[in-house]
Amino acid sequence: MRLFRLGELTPPDPAPEGRARLATGADVPLVAAWTREFVAAIGEEPAEDYTAFVTERTSEGRLWLWEAPDGRPVSMAAVSRAIEGQARVHLVHTPPAERGRGYAAGATEAVSRAAREAGVARVLLFTDLANPTSNALYQRLGYRPVTDHLGVRFTS
Repeated sequence: MRLFRLGELTPPDPAPEGRARLATGADVPLVAAWTREFVAAIGEEPAEDYTAFVTERTSEGRLWLWEAPDGRPVSMAAVSRAIEGQARVHLVHTPPAERGRGYAAGATEAVSRAAREAGVARVLLFTDLANPTSNALYQRLGYRPVTDHLGVRFTS
């Protein structure tokens, strides 16, 4: 894993079609399902239900969606609560059928901008080093590498 810190936020160029918006309570079922997909995609064992998890982020204004021009949500990104002037972008996910259109870039830029506008001094995120697409995307948005981490799982 690589830890990145946001330097100067750079909007995606070209900008994806559509717009960013805060997730609402009506989005919780969709976002909970996407969270389950995201957790499985990163190789973790997904929980049965993410409703409470995403409801918290939604009710606190920390989960953003990217909408296609027809109004359909097509990507999401969230940010943690700020602690000691730093917050972490997470849950960046676009369903496979919607990938390749820049939607994750739009959602990530929106959530990063919102964190900065809320006074967060250090906006961070982790990426999987085996995913060159996400690593390149975040650097285009202004994220800079800080350090690498190795996750180790012990089995009995």
